[in-house]
Amino acid sequence: MKILLAGQAFYQHNNGQAVFTINLAEGLAEAGHEVMVLAPSDTGHAYQTTQNGVALQTVPALHLKYNANITGFSERLVAQTGAAFEPDVVHIQDHYFLSRSVLRMIRQRPVKHIGTNHFLPANLIDNIRLPGWLRNPVQSWMWSNMLEVYNRLDGVTTPTETGVRILKRAGLRTPVQAISCGVDRWNFRPRPELDRMAIRQKYGLRLDQTLLLFVGRVDREKCLDTIINALATLGRHDLQFVIAGTGSDLHDLKALCEERALGERVIFTGFVPDHDLPLLLNSADAFVMPGYAELQSIATLEAMASGLPVLAANACALPELVTPDVNGYLFAPQNSTDAANGITTLLNNRTRWAAMGAASLVKIETHTRANTIQRYLDWYHHVRQVDSVILQPAPVFNLPLPQSQR
Repeated sequence: MKILLAGQAFYQHNNGQAVFTINLAEGLAEAGHEVMVLAPSDTGHAYQTTQNGVALQTVPALHLKYNANITGFSERLVAQTGAAFEPDVVHIQDHYFLSRSVLRMIRQRPVKHIGTNHFLPANLIDNIRLPGWLRNPVQSWMWSNMLEVYNRLDGVTTPTETGVRILKRAGLRTPVQAISCGVDRWNFRPRPELDRMAIRQKYGLRLDQTLLLFVGRVDREKCLDTIINALATLGRHDLQFVIAGTGSDLHDLKALCEERALGERVIFTGFVPDHDLPLLLNSADAFVMPGYAELQSIATLEAMASGLPVLAANACALPELVTPDVNGYLFAPQNSTDAANGITTLLNNRTRWAAMGAASLVKIETHTRANTIQRYLDWYHHVRQVDSVILQPAPVFNLPLPQSQR
């Protein structure tokens, strides 16, 4: 099968959509299919290359904040690429400039066009820091803008059943199903032979303290201030909270740590290279995911595959991954008092960490990369056999955002 993937993020390794697209493209290529990806150029100028069996055609791009790109004036290149490749399936990853160009390119061709949704308005609204009175109108416009594209596709996926419910509430009428983003069980696995102290020393982490780890974009919707404030409330000096990643909220979080006099109890490592990430996860004692707008959280999947207990916000799709008292604990989103209680409960149940890590490994069995690739192949075959139905945009319902404590 010839599969064309398109979206605004690829080979960035700094957000979930990019990681998913890389894993899917390379997994499909490994399974023997011909895969091409259309993506914004990291250099700004169009070029072609092949990476790990995937043909990559980039288009000229102007890079903006929050992983956004403007890829206008690429219609001709997109059309030429599609005509030369002649895909059996076109699979978009978002509803932005490049994906819209790809859909315009295939309108005149008998090709199934499908999409995966990684989008929630909160992922953008928190970062652009809108005043409260504008949040709901902007959120409604964002959903309408997304549905304008996705209600004209032949099929849609999203990583979780929570995501399916959100899309249907928002007004999606295209057939939709949940397929996990998946995780590479070989790369992310427990490594009992690892010298945990060595990897901690590499990143300047204490050897004699409990290490709670967050990995991901350091942006506002990740709610990392909730954990920082919880640590300040606890006043404990026997643990470190490690934030691995970069993002728009980094400066404010560092200022908050200084304001709360947390000293070396919160460590910012910056971006962690791919080869070090599984090792850093294995050097941690537990993983923390406080975000309230996670459609799945690939970082949490990777932590679970590494055999870690998880402390997560009881929000969006995270409860699909974390069962309290089984593989971790949940706390009320954006509630530093409840997060502090969750940290205390976790620390007081140290003897159960191994069992919780083992439970994470059991849960991750349905999220393997191999399973995800096979489910997408089955889905492609199914969609290709179904007659296309072009749906008109459905009414957009206003979905209120959780109230922020900031």
